[in-house]
Amino acid sequence: MISETDIAIRLVVAALLGALIGLDRERQNQPAGLRTHIILVTGAALAMILSINMSMQFNHIAPNGDPSRLAAQVLSGIGFLGAGAIMRYGPNIKGLTTATSLWTMAVVGLAVGAGYIWVAVGTSAFLFAALSVLSKIEKNKLTVNVVRQLSLSYAFHPGIEESLHTILAERTKNYTITRMERNVHQNRLRITVMIRLKSTENLTPLVDELATMPGIRGIRVE
Repeated sequence: MISETDIAIRLVVAALLGALIGLDRERQNQPAGLRTHIILVTGAALAMILSINMSMQFNHIAPNGDPSRLAAQVLSGIGFLGAGAIMRYGPNIKGLTTATSLWTMAVVGLAVGAGYIWVAVGTSAFLFAALSVLSKIEKNKLTVNVVRQLSLSYAFHPGIEESLHTILAERTKNYTITRMERNVHQNRLRITVMIRLKSTENLTPLVDELATMPGIRGIRVE
């Protein structure tokens, strides 16, 4: 069985590794930050420790006890935390990286609890490098694409769709009209357009030109 001294050491190591990754997520203003990662990794490590000790403690009663059962439940339950870290901002989704870091750190906690200290340390160091270093490279060297949604409201008149396509084709390279709804009684048209563009691009020129179209009633950008 794992001694109480070893248990204390493993829990401290788990908390430190959780703090390492949680601190990076905290700096990035992510929904799951320092405290969440510390608690998660420590809890996962404790679950693994208990699973091992209980299987050994009650071996005379249940000789076929499986020390991985609690670990399996941890990995299943972490999906709920990961889902809570994912948020939707209009057509864009934020938090996927944090959700995956939570899942990986849960595995790190299990590894610490099972006694694979250096494996857990190496995995945490690699994950920290991926989150911090690669994040800077993405911001400085790579072009990030985002999706913006335009909701347009028009007083309907013939040829309006062709005019809209002409302006969008001139101003953007990648767009899709995802919804078109016409109110026959009020003679109004609502159009939703999804536009993929670089994060550095400005939509103001496009919005200004769309605002000059005949019959425009409103434009909303998400």
